[in-house]
Amino acid sequence: MRHSLTRHRLTLIAIGLMAFAMFLVVGSPVFADGWKAGAAAVVITPRVPMPMAGYASRGATPADGTLTDLFAKALVIEDPQGNRGLLITLDLVGIEREFATSITAELIKSTGLRRDQIVLAASHTHTGPVVARNLRPMHYLLFNEANRKLVDTYANELQQQLITLANKSIANLKPATLSYHSGSTDFAVNRRTNKEADVPMLRAENKLLGPVDHDVPVLAVHCDDKLAAVVFGYACHCTVLSLNQWSGDYAGFAQQNLEKSHPGCVALFWAGCGADQNPLPRRTVELAQSYGKQLADAVHTVLESPLHPIVGSLSTTYHEVPLPFATLPTRDELTRDTSSSNIYIAARAKSLLATLDAGESLSDTYPYPVSTWKLGSDLIWVALGGEVVVDYAIRIKDELGSPTLKHQNVWVTAYAHDVMAYIPSRRVLAEGGYEGGGAMIYYGLPTVWAPEVENVIINEVHRQSAD
Repeated sequence: MRHSLTRHRLTLIAIGLMAFAMFLVVGSPVFADGWKAGAAAVVITPRVPMPMAGYASRGATPADGTLTDLFAKALVIEDPQGNRGLLITLDLVGIEREFATSITAELIKSTGLRRDQIVLAASHTHTGPVVARNLRPMHYLLFNEANRKLVDTYANELQQQLITLANKSIANLKPATLSYHSGSTDFAVNRRTNKEADVPMLRAENKLLGPVDHDVPVLAVHCDDKLAAVVFGYACHCTVLSLNQWSGDYAGFAQQNLEKSHPGCVALFWAGCGADQNPLPRRTVELAQSYGKQLADAVHTVLESPLHPIVGSLSTTYHEVPLPFATLPTRDELTRDTSSSNIYIAARAKSLLATLDAGESLSDTYPYPVSTWKLGSDLIWVALGGEVVVDYAIRIKDELGSPTLKHQNVWVTAYAHDVMAYIPSRRVLAEGGYEGGGAMIYYGLPTVWAPEVENVIINEVHRQSAD
């Protein structure tokens, strides 16, 4: 009997060892689905004093120090069939079409990726440097030659850093598991419907008005059973701070918090459709740190909860749709605007007249970038150009989202590819105001958008998601 029990135990041990071996080969959560991922980061804080972006009131005043370093971060993912996607996040106010085109062309040449496999996403921090011609009537067009040279030099160096960064992330590719879920945090406030000074009282009385998107989408990437990268987003302006020091604002502090909690992890932030959303109250470093922790805590909560695994394949789509303007200005109107007491209107007019004087016409549309990544069978990730108002995220989630997943399987990134202007919904366009049209001056576009822009964009999102 004793020998029989011993043989039985040995048999069970042998079976257990065989099962464990099979688990390592075919059943391990690290290797089973065939996905790979690689991440990398690089500091992009300017090395010399140079003009800051985001607020016209600064003029050409350079930053006088660094509160937190600025980063560019890259994550490349590869599905079992070898299809790849490259996300590069930037602690910058944004990049414009010409510079984005130059970067992506070099990335395509260097990495062998297609344009649809690349997403450039800015955090929209207002304590970063002026980058190339972004917001040119507010910045570049009003600068002297010395400051223009600083801006150009920084852009050239940044482009080379991003090429190196992308290739490093690809070199870091290794077997990985990908999973996702969404959390929530509520410091974003609709700035069109709530006065900043009243927000603490309105929040306490639960009387804040206007649409918001408080979702915190999270993509977790595990390699060797460790968190190698975490991608997360939030729909809110990075405008807690307006000081003259380099900083990633609340998004920078959130990334810092996550990387400290998970040594070796690369945390990548993308900005959602927060063009009409502000972090309120604001204006202090303590508040930026607090919101950063609040956002990081929301991500931590997601990471500690059951996540949806990503299985299957990756598909990527990119297209530029002709987004229509309203009636274009005439030459006479532009000539009058060159004498405007508003220096930004005058700068824009002079720039547009230079285009006409060169024998070119003003286009009545803008090549607006829309991309969609489908990760596995459930997750749809849309990336839109420009400063997109929250109505788009709400509508896209409602129209594409799965009821069983409570719309958590649809993510909408804004400030992606090319930050050319504010992108108002039809409602916001009709209401007017800064997001509805006033901000077009600072981006240098000739006039406001036509009423059909929302449907043009939404129709393209539907087309891509159906492919």
